[in-house]
Amino acid sequence: MSAIRVSAVEYLNARPLVHGLDGRKDLFDVQFDLPSRCSGQLHDGAVDLGLIPSIEYARNPDYRIVPGPAVVSEGEVASVALFSRRPPALVRSIAVDSSSRTSAALLQVLCAEWWDISPNLVRFRPDLPVMLKRCDAALIIGDPALFLDHQKQGLEKTDLGDEWTAMTSLPFVWAMWAGRANALGSDHVAALIEARDRGVDAIDEIVAANCPDDEEQRDVGRQYLRENVSFDLDARAKAGLKKFYGYAYDLKLVQNRPDLRFFDAPTA
Repeated sequence: MSAIRVSAVEYLNARPLVHGLDGRKDLFDVQFDLPSRCSGQLHDGAVDLGLIPSIEYARNPDYRIVPGPAVVSEGEVASVALFSRRPPALVRSIAVDSSSRTSAALLQVLCAEWWDISPNLVRFRPDLPVMLKRCDAALIIGDPALFLDHQKQGLEKTDLGDEWTAMTSLPFVWAMWAGRANALGSDHVAALIEARDRGVDAIDEIVAANCPDDEEQRDVGRQYLRENVSFDLDARAKAGLKKFYGYAYDLKLVQNRPDLRFFDAPTA
């Protein structure tokens, strides 16, 4: 098997999925970027495989999903949230972090189906003070949302993962490995599953490497990776993903309700 080009999300929640892949240069040439850029590189053919926001899978009918590894939450996710000084039902404008399209799509689903509001959405770089000067609320994702002390700033934090599960009683799938149908061989798939398994067992090591200078952040990071997110695209997660695509299709955020198509799982 030859090495394939891989783009992975740079946030903490992706680290367990890529643990040790840098040591498999025979199979992977890995680079890290923002979620929106990972998907853009896959769409453009600049990489063969991407750890992409889940909404991006619906953009190409030729994509296949690596079975198993994913970034999933059920209930509070902690790293994707609306920050404001008022509850969502009273929000009329939202500044949206431009670095993730899945979170923006989920926000639109929740606005329409759960909070019954139609706010004006404005895309911004993730700069909370600037965002809140322009809008009633700000959608922040990833490590900036995870480590933000919203109470110190007098803000309400509305967790989008928690709101999704309250609405649907299902998990939410934030990201998964996807590529074109013939991009991966069985050795690639097996190595990605093995990396996930090793990463889940190495959370202390991962957090120490990514939050080296702040014990409070390390505590938050360990709790986050152990309690807020999981890394298995199981049957309930697949049901949540299909539900999300149904809502996104109904709101015309995607052009079709994609079937979930997978690379072949490695044989024992």
